[in-house]
Amino acid sequence: MAMVESNPDILNGVLVFGGTRVLVRNLFDYLIAGDTIKDFLEDFPTVSFEQVRYILQSAEVALEDQNHKAA
Repeated sequence: MAMVESNPDILNGVLVFGGTRVLVRNLFDYLIAGDTIKDFLEDFPTVSFEQVRYILQSAEVALEDQNHKAA
């Protein structure tokens, strides 16, 4: 199973956690609101901790790449 997927047949291609209809954006909304990863996983039991970790690590890498390009 893919960690994330974008399929035009699933929510018009919005990025979702693989095998679910849970938007990746929901994770960031939870974190911005001050909720924990545990809260998120409890509310979205179809998402695994490994998927959340993948998203956060991918975001970190993207930010580091962006920082290197700006330097």
